[in-house]
Amino acid sequence: MTKAIFIASVEPYTGKSLLALGLVNRLLGKTKNIGYFKPIIAQQTPGQKEVHIEAILDYFALPISYEDTYAFTRQEALQQMESEGRSDMLNTIISKYKKLEESCDFTVIEGSDFLGEGVAFEFESNAAIAKNLGAPVLIVITGEGKSTAQLVSSALSTLQGFEGREVQVLGIVANRVKAEQVDDVRALLQMQLPTDILISVVPWEKGLQSPTMNEIRNALNAKVLIGESLLSNQVDNFVTGAMMLPNFLNYIKENVLIVTPGDRGDIIIGALQANLSTNYPKVAGIVLTAGTEPDEPVTRLISGLQTVIPILTVQKGTFETTTAIGGIHSRITADNRKKIELAITVFEKYVDTKSLDDKLVTFQSEGITPHMFQYQLVKAAKSQKKHIVLPEGNDDRILKAAARLIAQHVVELTILGDPTEIMASIKRLGLQLDTSMINIINPATSEYYESYADTLYELRKTKQVNLDMARDMLLDVSYFGTMMVYKGHADGMVSGAVHTTQHTIRPALQFIKTKPGVSLVSSVFFMCLPERVAVFGDCAVNPNPTAPQLAEIAISSAESSARFGIEPRIAMLSYSSGTSGEGEDVEKVRQATAIVRQKRPDLNIEGPIQYDAAVDPLVGRQKLPDSTVAGRASVLIFPDLNTGNNTYKAVQRETGALAIGPMLQGLNKPINDLSRGCTVDDIFNTVVITAIQAQDNQ
Repeated sequence: MTKAIFIASVEPYTGKSLLALGLVNRLLGKTKNIGYFKPIIAQQTPGQKEVHIEAILDYFALPISYEDTYAFTRQEALQQMESEGRSDMLNTIISKYKKLEESCDFTVIEGSDFLGEGVAFEFESNAAIAKNLGAPVLIVITGEGKSTAQLVSSALSTLQGFEGREVQVLGIVANRVKAEQVDDVRALLQMQLPTDILISVVPWEKGLQSPTMNEIRNALNAKVLIGESLLSNQVDNFVTGAMMLPNFLNYIKENVLIVTPGDRGDIIIGALQANLSTNYPKVAGIVLTAGTEPDEPVTRLISGLQTVIPILTVQKGTFETTTAIGGIHSRITADNRKKIELAITVFEKYVDTKSLDDKLVTFQSEGITPHMFQYQLVKAAKSQKKHIVLPEGNDDRILKAAARLIAQHVVELTILGDPTEIMASIKRLGLQLDTSMINIINPATSEYYESYADTLYELRKTKQVNLDMARDMLLDVSYFGTMMVYKGHADGMVSGAVHTTQHTIRPALQFIKTKPGVSLVSSVFFMCLPERVAVFGDCAVNPNPTAPQLAEIAISSAESSARFGIEPRIAMLSYSSGTSGEGEDVEKVRQATAIVRQKRPDLNIEGPIQYDAAVDPLVGRQKLPDSTVAGRASVLIFPDLNTGNNTYKAVQRETGALAIGPMLQGLNKPINDLSRGCTVDDIFNTVVITAIQAQDNQ
């Protein structure tokens, strides 16, 4: 039974990290215990970590120590071979791998990078390691600088090299292939490779190859003159500032790096102004060459600007500097989450994951882990894209989340607000957000404004709302966004980053209204705890529900739990368990439990029950030994808002759990609320669950 996969190449800069990130991400959607192992790494500067290992451990929060992810540096491996032979080197690698394997359901192994001398040594070592670890190989070849014929020839010879050493090959991924070559490469590989070999062709993705300003600083050994906090800026192009300013401005492209001597104050000031102007693309940074810095008045001007771009200085001349920049190979690092997420998106889009899944062992683990849950949420949302409206386009967090959602092709988006201000904010934040992929609407100037006002008037005229009042109400983004959902111009709405809960859901209660058979709107949080995902309700809406209302909250929460892949085992929480306690509050919970059992005898429910008895198997067995819920509860229903809201926040803060929600239940169409302290991740996740809710409403 296969418990590992080995990613191998026979040349440098193939983009193995894209496959490693994509595989770990995909496998974590199936089981929680994923290992990552790189037998031989390049020599590292003291105090620094290997960038691929650090990126994967950090991004996926794998519970593996850095020291357990590799066996040797390249120099150590060569010395081991020279002094004691390959056999001892392999024994050490196998020993370290087996130790890691014991705690993992599946391990992704990444071969060496082929950086430096001794290419033959690296190939032979990778083949021997894969064979001895019993791991099938996924070969990665690069299309960079190759013709179609050269690329296909490289694939065939690499396959023969591994198979000639009796190493099983699962597939070949041709990476960084020019767009115009993709179809020919795929067709020729399919013709010439065995039918059991998985074939994927990944086109050149500029966003993965473009270096950051920090990578350029390190490669040039440059001094940062200004803008150190913006060194994460991505550089997609570079241009030499050697002409007069008016002509030079024509050469500014998106995310451009400007290389110019330090005495060209006109170019420097012009670049800064262009970066501020909405009529020019974003400037990534400036490199000043020949060891010169701007004159004092120019330096004083720059240092007084609130919005700047990184400016570096180097000793080398302009030609030598541009040559060095052109030779930089960008790497995916732990601090560049945008590039990591892009790599995962590219992997999912172009690698034949279905065939890969068929070739790998599929694991079924009890329960659902947080990463599994998030992975499955995004996958479910992508399966049937929905249109979500975000009313708070004036908030930076909304725009950052929107950029991630669009980059990963999760949903279609409408953002409400002033288009000019939103576009300026997108540029100020340096977001890679394709504005052609989103709708930006100012309610006051929308083509739907008058018809929405007429509709709102008809819906609310019995509540003393006249047409002028309806027009005023629709200038409020919450009303306008909710009306978009009501009219079918959007499938759902997410708001609350700026507005209160009541401000967000009031319009929904007024005209979206509740589903048939549902009398109240309630909420749940999906609490992504370290080892499992639990559903908490109601922690956001109903202050002091009655017994019938509490029963309805429990039923709605159980249905939400099942809808999102969590088997509902309902715990009706109180300060006592079973029949041990008395009092008005306990009796309310007892009555609510009885109502649920009467209405939905199919649901697995226990109550009243204390929190520890609900979630701790040992305590559960002691207090309620005959219960099928005690110690295993997945849906926890709190008796009132005070208890629920404080508990979810305490659990979130004390355990580091991710709280996704609140997700509102019971409305005819999905409207969801955010906390005003929400993060970009919170917004992203809430939009995803809103999109999934919308799939049920079609």
